[in-house]
Amino acid sequence: MAPKEVYSRKQARRLAGIKESQLKSWEKQKLIESRLEYGFPDLVKLRAILKLRRNRRPASQIQRAVAAIAQKLRDVEDPLTELKIYADGRRIRVDVEGKAMEAESGQLLLDFSEAELSRLLEFPVKDKVAADRDRRMSAERWFQRGLDLERTGGPVEQVIEAYEKAIEFDSNSAGALVNLGTIYFNGRRWPEAERFYRRALEADPEYSLAHFDLANLYDECGDRGRAVEHYQAALRLSPNYADAHYNLALLYQGSNQPLKAVRHWTAYLKLDPGSQWAAIARRELSKLRTATVVQGGPS
Repeated sequence: MAPKEVYSRKQARRLAGIKESQLKSWEKQKLIESRLEYGFPDLVKLRAILKLRRNRRPASQIQRAVAAIAQKLRDVEDPLTELKIYADGRRIRVDVEGKAMEAESGQLLLDFSEAELSRLLEFPVKDKVAADRDRRMSAERWFQRGLDLERTGGPVEQVIEAYEKAIEFDSNSAGALVNLGTIYFNGRRWPEAERFYRRALEADPEYSLAHFDLANLYDECGDRGRAVEHYQAALRLSPNYADAHYNLALLYQGSNQPLKAVRHWTAYLKLDPGSQWAAIARRELSKLRTATVVQGGPS
């Protein structure tokens, strides 16, 4: 088994699209353990919590739902990473063997006999959950293998094989799909790259990185309209996505829309003032201010 990829706290926040204040709040609310480094399952958990919070589900309700699921399905070690949990109005629901169940009460949302309910919550469900977990773990191992090969400069054929294996075990492995898209992007094989980026968005429509990478592809191909569309989508999902602000600023500046460019340069500098790209952002912002009178512009 390849060693697990480890993400710093800052990297995990950027991949999940959350602020430090949000992460600290979730830690205080016991939704996630406080730590300095994160593995891939932790990213899955962060994104699951984010989706529930975006749907205005309070932390106390999420805690009750997770505890109830863990009590009813004993083979599930971490419901937020192993099951599909989602908000439906004011309720939190979980998919159990393809059927929707109210997480806190354990009540199935269709009429079933007591015997059917017991069957769903006993061994068949546990067996299915265990099998699904094994597949996800295998997918994760192959995904981590691909990451390790990329980090150490392994042959691109082996990297592709690892990510394809991950997708074989889990067709919704959005991370593997995006990384395959990026390999083809770097090889300037635009149709293949676009196909994998779009598959990643089908697997997870709220994956801001997939929107960002797809925007980069369209930008590279000269399709500015679609590039702007997907950069904006990335920012709707992750307002603090600094690189999306940076690239949008360049696009707006290049298409003679200085006010929009100023707004995104300013946003980028607030989010990432110490990076190597910040000097370029300051220079371009200064050029715009020299060329255009922007009343009340940010300093």
